[in-house]
Amino acid sequence: MIEDRIAYFNGAYVRWENTTVPIMSHSFGRGSAIFEVIGLHATASGPAIFRLEAHIERLFKSAQLLDMELPLSREEFFKTVSDTVKRNNLPQGVIKIICYYPQLSVDILPPQRQLTVSIFAFDPQNDFEHFGIRVDQGVTAFISQWRRLDPRTVPIEAKASANYLNGMVARAEAKKNGFEYAVMLDTQGFIAEGGTESVFVVKDEQLLTPSTGTVLKSITRMSILEATGAVGIPCVEAQLEPELLFEADELFFSNTPFKVLPIKQINDRKLKQVPGPVTQKVADLIAKIVDGRDGRFKQWLYPVE
Repeated sequence: MIEDRIAYFNGAYVRWENTTVPIMSHSFGRGSAIFEVIGLHATASGPAIFRLEAHIERLFKSAQLLDMELPLSREEFFKTVSDTVKRNNLPQGVIKIICYYPQLSVDILPPQRQLTVSIFAFDPQNDFEHFGIRVDQGVTAFISQWRRLDPRTVPIEAKASANYLNGMVARAEAKKNGFEYAVMLDTQGFIAEGGTESVFVVKDEQLLTPSTGTVLKSITRMSILEATGAVGIPCVEAQLEPELLFEADELFFSNTPFKVLPIKQINDRKLKQVPGPVTQKVADLIAKIVDGRDGRFKQWLYPVE
């Protein structure tokens, strides 16, 4: 149960219920927290963290873009994340790093540059209600009226809490219309991404995905591009017209918890085969990578010693 989990909290390891922050803190009131969500996977050699180095590098990039200062070095993050996993005795699950300003503040500017760090490791299937999903059955998606944040408004490459209100309103709109997930367009009218997911289109056995610039540089998305390129599945990054969603042979989302999540319906259009053959091939490839069976990508797995 989540109440039994141990978290890293401001330099100490404490029980989950002790990881509290004042409601009047700057990060609660202004959304000025940055975070990373990282996959933990069971392998034959024990639990391994998926692309930990890339996630920590992106965390430092988020801090740089928002003029924030992290109190730990990269090496200290590696050790602390690994120690948090070990203290929870988890073979697999999800890790979340949250860096925030805990100080009381009513000003729009944060009270200082240096953030406080907390790290959680948990099993979402068992620790949280309503998280279960049958990946093999696919999900429904709805094209939202809400557009993805324009890169001229905020640094969209920063994985910051405030930026995710954008995805929240899109997902809420989808739910009101009877769908599970949302697809957002960018302010130019091209396909962007889901609320917290990257979007992939399969057309004529070729992968298509929106180019970066108006979407988050997702690490799962990047991993799929690198892995499929290595096995000869052609993939193109480009500005994609929304009409492609209705012409595609297959569609899928990608994110940290599910890696490859087939889409079985987009608006009123139902896909014929879910998952489709290319989607299944990508899903099988990524599954072999994260559980250590594909040695070509073993450098992506950070072992929990």
